[in-house]
Amino acid sequence: MKVAIYSQYYKHKSLDSFNTLLDVLIEKKLTVYIESNFLQNLDAAIQNSFAIQSFSELDETFDLLISIGGDGTILRAITYLKNLNIPIVGINTGRLGFLATIQHDEIEKAIQQILDKDYTLSKRTLLSIETSPSNSDIVDLNFALNEIAVSRKNTTSMITVETYLNGEFLTSYWSDGLIISTPTGSTGYSLSCGGPVITPDTTSFVLTPIAPHNLSARPLVIEDSTTIQLKVSGRENNYLVSLDSRIATLANETTITLKKADFTINMIELNDESFLDTLRKKLLWGEDKRN
Repeated sequence: MKVAIYSQYYKHKSLDSFNTLLDVLIEKKLTVYIESNFLQNLDAAIQNSFAIQSFSELDETFDLLISIGGDGTILRAITYLKNLNIPIVGINTGRLGFLATIQHDEIEKAIQQILDKDYTLSKRTLLSIETSPSNSDIVDLNFALNEIAVSRKNTTSMITVETYLNGEFLTSYWSDGLIISTPTGSTGYSLSCGGPVITPDTTSFVLTPIAPHNLSARPLVIEDSTTIQLKVSGRENNYLVSLDSRIATLANETTITLKKADFTINMIELNDESFLDTLRKKLLWGEDKRN
């Protein structure tokens, strides 16, 4: 099995998990590749190990990508996957760990489960973006797993987000911005702004305004086959668009078109865990001291 490891952290907790993972993978005689930037910051003994190679891009020959960090690390890791259909799993060394669910003391057990194929693949929908005129910061990585959001820049004033669904005018959100979330992203930024939790296999997107001034503006769940078009205006000449953790600046006259991406991300879900189990553990779903 050919395994890629990605991380962007060099803190003690992440390195402990990395060392444990590396020992397990080598013991099981797997072929290991480490993302080149991460490898350069590791101990020289690891860099010079005969068992370790590096990668800057992935291809179809890889069987698995392992992310070490928090949910943000997974969001960065999926930019290497693109449409390759390589499964990904996350070891959590961050805080919440909603996407990265494997804990440090579960690493060896989890790797054995993966080798035994004791898991299911959760196919996650992505959003794709096009802008008119085209923006060079977006063209190469024009997709997001969690959400795509527009928001104000260099101002405390609200922006107006004129929104169309399949060519039909919906409304103009007068707010700090607008989040368009996938089911995977429904437990992230959208949730913190009052959006609903949606199970990962749901064929929906969510439009969640950020601090809207019009009180009737509420999160809206739509079919994921919908084409969404946004036109932003405000007191400043520019606004921000974010694709998960990546940010670009767009001019007010730019038109954004959002659609469901034509590929999915395969997230490994071990058979002794589930989305609902994670919901209860991580978000304390329905917890009540009276029960």
